[in-house]
Amino acid sequence: MSKNTYKLTFLPLFKEDLLETVDYITNTLQNPKAAHRLVDDIESAIDKRLESPLLFAPYQSSTTREHPYYRISVRNFSVFYVVIDDTMEVRRLLYSKRNIDALLE
Repeated sequence: MSKNTYKLTFLPLFKEDLLETVDYITNTLQNPKAAHRLVDDIESAIDKRLESPLLFAPYQSSTTREHPYYRISVRNFSVFYVVIDDTMEVRRLLYSKRNIDALLE
C-alpha cells in the first residue's frame, strides 16, 4: 500500500500569528520556555497531521469555502489548514477562546 505524500506550505499570516504568540508568551508573560515548548508542540502536531491531513473532519464554520478548513488543537491554540491538491497549506494559529469564525473570514 503506497502512502500519500503531501507538501507543506505556510501562509505569511500563520507566521505572523506564530511570532505574535511567541512574543506575547516570551515577553509579556515572561515565560520563554513555555513559548519554546508551544512551538515544538505545534511543529510536532503539524508533522503528524501531514501524514494524512484529510483523515479528519473539516472544521464546522459558518462560511462556505472552496477549500474547507481543518483544525489541529495544540494546548489552548488551534492551527488551521486547508488541503489543495497534494499540498497542506497552514493558514492560521489562533487562541482557542477567541471568536474563530470571525478571524477565519
